[in-house]
Amino acid sequence: MSTDALVPRARELWEGLAAARVTFGPAGTVNVGVSPASSMCPPGWVGLVILGGSAIVTAPDDAAAARVRAAFAEVPADTLTDADVVRTLLPVVDILGPTALGYLSAADFRPVDALSAAPADADRPAAAIRIEQLPVGHPDLCALEEAAGEQDAAEASIDEITSPVFVVREGEVVMAACGYQAWPSRTAHVCVLTHPDWRGRGLARATASATVAHALAEGLLPQWRARVPPSRRVARTLGFREIGTQISIELGD
Repeated sequence: MSTDALVPRARELWEGLAAARVTFGPAGTVNVGVSPASSMCPPGWVGLVILGGSAIVTAPDDAAAARVRAAFAEVPADTLTDADVVRTLLPVVDILGPTALGYLSAADFRPVDALSAAPADADRPAAAIRIEQLPVGHPDLCALEEAAGEQDAAEASIDEITSPVFVVREGEVVMAACGYQAWPSRTAHVCVLTHPDWRGRGLARATASATVAHALAEGLLPQWRARVPPSRRVARTLGFREIGTQISIELGD
């Protein structure tokens, strides 16, 4: 599936999450809709998604929508991927993002396994690494979230996974875990979390590869959202293409 084919599927997803009569227009355009029920951002915030060179925005009420329309009226959509640009256009209390939106077709998928992803060392021969499955809520996954810390655990949201959870572990210690949440428009939103003591060993790639393979076998569109470079590198290694950006904006007075 080419980038041109991925964009319409991703747009269908986000237009649905907008919960408003707002659609992506021609390249460069920014369309704003009123949607207090938008799933593009936290409640009461402004949600912005850019895909394929155009953007949709949801605002919580008419007044906020009018402010956003006026601010973005003469601004090309692609420039709004920069949070600093957004801050110059609107009074901002807080911003979440920008977050890169990546999508993957079966043709682009570059699978890896735990043996190739994690090099052997003096304490851990490569043959000892294998992918297992655990159910959501398993005590070993809860221990992983605790070890990762509140912020990383909240961002990964492995407790919201609806697929099997693919893990690499040693005994009861889960070193990395990944699965996906079933999103609308037959989308598989990938969630991955690695134990702080085991990062940089390729375990996120291995568990994510198993997750993506499962999603593709189910006929789903894998989605990868990431802010930090290491996570984005993992996605690119697997074949994800970054075709969009998401930003959430809390407006000030």
